Amino acid sequence: MQSKLHYSHKLTKLIFATCLCCLPVLACENQQQISQENQTSPTAESQTTSTPVPLSLQTSPQDDKYFLDNQIWGENGDKQNLLEAIDYSLSYLQTPQAKEAYQKYIIPEITRERVENSLKRFRELVVSSRSAEELQTAVNKEFIFYKSIGSDNQGNILFTGYYKPIYQASRKQTAEFRYPVYRLPDDFNSWSKPHPTRLELEGADALQADKGKLKGLELYWLKSRIDAFIAQVQGSAVLEFPDGTTTSINYAGNTDHEYVSLGKELIKDGKLEQEGITLEKVLNYLQENPESQDEYLPRNPRFIFFKDTKDAAAIGSLNVPVTPERSIATDKSLMPPGALAIIRAQFPFIEEGKIEQRLVSRYVLDQDTGGAIKSPGRVDYYIGIGKQAGDRAGAIVNQGELYYLLLKN
Repeated sequence: MQSKLHYSHKLTKLIFATCLCCLPVLACENQQQISQENQTSPTAESQTTSTPVPLSLQTSPQDDKYFLDNQIWGENGDKQNLLEAIDYSLSYLQTPQAKEAYQKYIIPEITRERVENSLKRFRELVVSSRSAEELQTAVNKEFIFYKSIGSDNQGNILFTGYYKPIYQASRKQTAEFRYPVYRLPDDFNSWSKPHPTRLELEGADALQADKGKLKGLELYWLKSRIDAFIAQVQGSAVLEFPDGTTTSINYAGNTDHEYVSLGKELIKDGKLEQEGITLEKVLNYLQENPESQDEYLPRNPRFIFFKDTKDAAAIGSLNVPVTPERSIATDKSLMPPGALAIIRAQFPFIEEGKIEQRLVSRYVLDQDTGGAIKSPGRVDYYIGIGKQAGDRAGAIVNQGELYYLLLKN
């Protein structure tokens, strides 16, 4: 799943690419790529004095119900998922990786200890509260809010979504299963730069890898070239074999190239209209015009490698599992890793087979990053596993707000 996107608002409609980008660890190249592509390095980069402060302290919203998260309770409530996501962040905060990241963090008052204490208190409130209203009243009283400045310094965030697809696969190459996914080369760190491009590694038709540096690195084979490509974009996938068994592959590394959005390329060439662009429309075009795949898929030069994780959950850039609708990917050089956040935007839901957008607030944990997730104005929202999650993720190209929550001193 990989990854998954750092464009200005003028490109909003083009960034359907979230699903077509890479999430890192998780994977979305993930990623994962969305997001592990999105994971070139989970450790925050050292900041320069010219780096703008990405978060600004806010007063509590005048409307006490502004941040109500109604998904925690009710018949389909996911309180347990939220608690587990909090626990994953708490686990991360005990690691040397977390200590190093917060030593470098750009906002001095946002420390690892403060983030940890905030998570512990919030967890207590989630357990003890009986409703969204009760939880929000306590949060408004005990926490302060740091708002992302967005990409425009006005707090506007572009949200996209990523997911973990499910594909049919084979443990060996056959006439039906021809397109490999690859493990990370043992000597990858010694590869000279610039790294080979996607075209140079696998050829225009994606079937020439056995003639070059990828020979012998095949993990599994998929039926569709598009499936193998989207697995790279998302940074992870569940694979189902003919004998009924399954496994998961997750992001292991990526070549040192910038991600290129296929949607943007198709629009530039006049193949698709910018208005209403979605991942589904891009995939439909490529499937209905198979000859175009040799031209357009190689335009994304970044290549993602995988590891077999034996049915493990999708893993984010903090090396902890990401939780459906409770984990986000951000630029970890700017945002506090593992921290508690709340997002507020339009998000898609499926009703009677149709997708409808609803304005919602969600408490989330910042547990991932992505190769295309750059700037304070980009957030990739992890939706889950399978086709329905993919349908929803592909429909997220929405503006909204991002806040981080910390206990008052």
